[in-house]
Order: sequence, then C-alpha cells, then structure tokens
Amino acid sequence: MSASNPQLVMVRPHLDDLPPLQVPKPYRIRSYQPDDEVLWTELVGVAMNSRWTVEACRENIISAPGFDPGGMFFAVMGEEAVGTATAFHEENNPPERGTVHMVCVHPDHRGQGLGYWLSLAVLHRFRERGLQSVQLLTDDVRLPAIHIYLKLGFEPHMSHPSYPKRWEAIMETLRKTGFA
Repeated sequence: MSASNPQLVMVRPHLDDLPPLQVPKPYRIRSYQPDDEVLWTELVGVAMNSRWTVEACRENIISAPGFDPGGMFFAVMGEEAVGTATAFHEENNPPERGTVHMVCVHPDHRGQGLGYWLSLAVLHRFRERGLQSVQLLTDDVRLPAIHIYLKLGFEPHMSHPSYPKRWEAIMETLRKTGFA
C-alpha cells in the first residue's frame, strides 16, 4: 500500500467474551516448535505469494523482542502445516495491545474456517498474557479475512483520512456478497 492508501487498521478494543477454541477435525492448532520458521516461510510463500526467507523470518519475527513462541500458531492436518497466525507485540504499540500478525491459510485448505480459528487462538493467547486489546493490519481486497475479523469483534479504526471512504466501499461489497 502507498502512503496515501496505507493498510487498513482494525482494533478489537477488549478481550472479553471470546468464544471457545473448538477447531474442527481433522485439523488441530499447535504453537511454534524449534525451526518452524522453515514451515512458516514455505506456508506464507504459497498462501500469500510472499517472498519471505527463513533468514528474514528469523531476523524480523523470531528474534524480535515482541515474539512469543507460544503465540505463533499453526493449523495442521496430520503433520502438514496448512495455516498460520502469530500473536505479536510490536514495540510501537501500547504495552496492553497486541497485534494479530500474518494470518494465512494454504489455498487447498481455504473455506474450512481456519483463518477464524487461528485468529481466535491469537486472541486467546493475548488474553492469557493479560493484554487488553488487539489490532491488525489488512488490505481492502482481503474481504474473506475482513469478514472473519468483523465476526471476531474487530472494528475499523479510522486513523487515516482515506479510511472512511474505503470502509464504506468494503462494507457495501460485503453486504452485496452476503458476508455482512
């Protein structure tokens, strides 16, 4: 995104009343294990057409002060990682606010609700750690993800002049497509 159209910000202002984490079979969610940055890099490469490298993941995520190994989640089927989301605490956030980071699901496993369950796992982790609110960044075109975030209690954060008009268009599209 450009400076005139930055990524959208969404905030969940509290972590009260989270639904239980009940991942549908045959999937389960597990947290980070040593060397999972290899799996993470492969997964975001396929799911998001990303060019992250293992070294960049280690430097920018695993080694970052805000990294919580218990908060990097993987949706797995058998032993195959098919989705991921990370509970991250960014240095520029207030100490009581976490960030949902890099939610993605392998294209072969989309439509199973895994983005919802992974995001919910992150919210539960933040609540366990005593945080009070959560934010995330997303893009206008990520309508299924935005639908999930709204369902989980996230709200648009109107912190940029471009946001109101963009959110109006997003909400209209969600209504037309049956997401809202």
